[in-house]
Amino acid sequence: MNGTCDRRLFLKKSLSATTGIGLTLSSGLMAKTAAWANQPASGVMPKQPLGKTGHNVSIFGLGGETTVEQPARRDEAIEIINHAIDLGVNYIDTAALYGREDSGRVPGASEINIGAVMKHRRDEVFLATKSHDYTYDGTMRLFEDSLRRLQTDYLDLYQHHYVGNFGTLDDLRRKPSARHAFERLKEEGVIKNIGITGHSSRLLLEALNDYPYDCVLITLNAGHRAMNDTEYLDRFFAVATEKNAGVIAMKVAHRGRMFRPDLTIRQLLPYTMSYPVSTTIMGISAKEYLDENVRIASSFKKLNESEMAEIRRLAQS
Repeated sequence: MNGTCDRRLFLKKSLSATTGIGLTLSSGLMAKTAAWANQPASGVMPKQPLGKTGHNVSIFGLGGETTVEQPARRDEAIEIINHAIDLGVNYIDTAALYGREDSGRVPGASEINIGAVMKHRRDEVFLATKSHDYTYDGTMRLFEDSLRRLQTDYLDLYQHHYVGNFGTLDDLRRKPSARHAFERLKEEGVIKNIGITGHSSRLLLEALNDYPYDCVLITLNAGHRAMNDTEYLDRFFAVATEKNAGVIAMKVAHRGRMFRPDLTIRQLLPYTMSYPVSTTIMGISAKEYLDENVRIASSFKKLNESEMAEIRRLAQS
């Protein structure tokens, strides 16, 4: 998770926090969180179909931010990526823009670190990255750069990065646009599936009605942080299900900003996973956090409406 959040403090307090959680959460949810705490990290990672892609992906996926995007922590990033694959994580998501050090953004750094592992383990993962350029020529250039950095000759999923900020649906409709670049690349067989990402369920709903995207990456968390137009969320999921688009969830804890003693990843990750999503991605700052998240995912059981409502109440209070 984000380095600004002291996850180690929450791990150390985990057993005592479970007692405190029991004061506010239902006894059923308390039992589930206790089970997640004790499940071995080596448990079998459940997999689900990723929409119409034909792939089954791990319900927990590795995001390309946090440690993975830092050039100065390359060895640690590579260790995290390898460890994730060893634990059964077969979905990895990144972007051409991801990359950060103390002095600011370093585009491409995340892809470079992931590429160091893909050079040897490409056939073990479903690999996704993104283009933040909504023009045809710009996307073609970014695509070639991404392939080189990722040390692969194809992508399982190529996505428009952040509709509503970097670009709009109107930009994608104009010819030639990034959408048409994606189509050409898919015809050539160098990308297998086309996706779109964003924070607005209204815009992503419109995107699904506008174009047969294979996958959609959406912000989804109990606190509704960085989530726009949440009143459209149910309609978004209904249309995604109808069109058999694979849904990927992100920003589970909004870079750790929602963590506190009575609200930890043991509640926030299962909350997001209880929606009709194929996988939920998170950036990882250290191996022990990866172990914890995989442990939760390996013993995940869908929460009921009352359990989700209680977590939502805590997250938004």
